Amino acid sequence: MAENTPKKEVNIVIISDSAGDTAFNNAVAAAAQFPDAEINYRRYPFIISKEKLEETFKEIEQYPNLILIYSLVKDEMQIPVIRFVREHHIESIDILSPAVEAIQKVTGLRPQMKVGAQHKMNQKYFDRISAMEFAVMYDDGKDPKGFLEADVVLLGVSRTSKTPLSLFLANKNLKVANLPLVPDTHIPKEIYQVNPKKIIGLTNDLSVLNEIRRQRMISYGLNPDTTYSNTDAIKAELDSAQKLYDKLGCFVINVAHRSIEETAALILDHLGIED
Repeated sequence: MAENTPKKEVNIVIISDSAGDTAFNNAVAAAAQFPDAEINYRRYPFIISKEKLEETFKEIEQYPNLILIYSLVKDEMQIPVIRFVREHHIESIDILSPAVEAIQKVTGLRPQMKVGAQHKMNQKYFDRISAMEFAVMYDDGKDPKGFLEADVVLLGVSRTSKTPLSLFLANKNLKVANLPLVPDTHIPKEIYQVNPKKIIGLTNDLSVLNEIRRQRMISYGLNPDTTYSNTDAIKAELDSAQKLYDKLGCFVINVAHRSIEETAALILDHLGIED
């Protein structure tokens, strides 16, 4: 195969002495720029010994078109990786070292070189766990008092990503409660007592919502053509929800064609909270 012939399959190997989430997220963000590529992600977290590293090398040698992304704190672990990629002519990316070196250069301080330092269980960690528990407890309007205690209240018709968005924001240490909106049903009085700035109204395009609901019914082995997926019924739901949003004066986001991350970023920006 000629050197300039495109290779669609790419095997991205991620080696980390911790969970490897940062390296993985970087890889996914970069791969999104190549929709025609066939990306295989192979994660090797918690590689904290040379023995484990050598076992990893033996396993990944078989993969063609390899890119190795690594996040290793200690020099003694980095050096074998550098040697491996040179010997096998593999493209590689060191996620951690450039940032550590830059901070060291600016501050004049020496890094601790402590594995998993970013995952220490400080107060923020326990706040995050508490926020996750809150999101589960007050999912789908289970208890209206949660609306008064929440940092964010999500409103939306069925299939506007309320629950996954609640959990994603909880991972940002925000207490989130959500309420599904169904036409002609009672809206808890607590909703009207919440600061409108904290309320986020979620909506969607009719055609997108119709397709999502049809696919959901199909996945359950049910008839996709029901009231749940009927376009007139969906339009009535969306119109009813919009009337409530207008009444509350809340911030509205159309989640059609938006990822959970994008919607969450809009919410954080609206609230004036840095991610």
